[in-house]
Amino acid sequence: MITQAIMDGLINGGIIGLGAIGVTLTYSILRFANFGHGELLSWGAYVALSLSAALGAMLPSLSTPIGPFSFGWSVPIALIGSMVLTALLALTVDWLLFGRLRRSGSAIIILVMASFGAALALRNLLEFIFTSKPAYFTNALQISKPLFGGMRATPDQLLVLGLAFITVVLVHLLLTRTPAGRAMRAVSENAQLASLTGIDVRNVIRLVWVLGAALAAVAGVMSGLLVQIRPTMGLDLLLPLFAASILGGIGSVPGAMLAGLIVGLAEALTIQVIGAEWRAAVAFVILVAVLLLRPNGLFGKATA
Repeated sequence: MITQAIMDGLINGGIIGLGAIGVTLTYSILRFANFGHGELLSWGAYVALSLSAALGAMLPSLSTPIGPFSFGWSVPIALIGSMVLTALLALTVDWLLFGRLRRSGSAIIILVMASFGAALALRNLLEFIFTSKPAYFTNALQISKPLFGGMRATPDQLLVLGLAFITVVLVHLLLTRTPAGRAMRAVSENAQLASLTGIDVRNVIRLVWVLGAALAAVAGVMSGLLVQIRPTMGLDLLLPLFAASILGGIGSVPGAMLAGLIVGLAEALTIQVIGAEWRAAVAFVILVAVLLLRPNGLFGKATA
């Protein structure tokens, strides 16, 4: 049914929107498209899976499902740890690769190609450590419950959708109501001018990596919780992430989330109306259409 496709699209769109926030912030601050961002989703999911399994082995009571959900307290605790460790991974990659290229004055295309190499290395390392066999946070089965208008959803799906909206609101408040957020917006407008006013651009760059990686970890855990965890999950989401970040407008957090919902709905409706084999093409069509018709996106600023 179309109504159920709408619900599925909103849930998938929430995950896409969270990942797209990291993409749009990285592009607006560092001025390059980081094609390795999808791998941060994968690493975040696998790190959380490892931490959750370790916690469950040490304290079996943490694996007992919480209320109507399919997971125990080991998953939320592991999510926090995954956000921290994924942020450290992003900082390490920046220190080893992107930071050196920036200091040497490398062209933007060099940074973009380096992100391709970093993505390939991270993906293969992940597959080497965990193999390509799909993994799951839990084997518990959930029965979807009726909502309204013919829609159905499991408790896990509703939690993911609610958590996505809460997270984007918190990030928006961070960027608009805190000194750190104002510094990030200043660097996004003009890094040299921001530096002259006393803003530490290097610290802002580190904050962007930390924030983007932490959100990627949340999106990866959400996707792994609802579907499955595999080394290529970030690669599969990469095109929808870029489509959402461009459609929403570079640098706009609410725009990235709204665009993520649009992309998710478009994919779900395509599966319902045309077929699942065309799902991957939807994000590409949206991306091309936005670049042709509205390059600044929904909430992007026009450039001179």
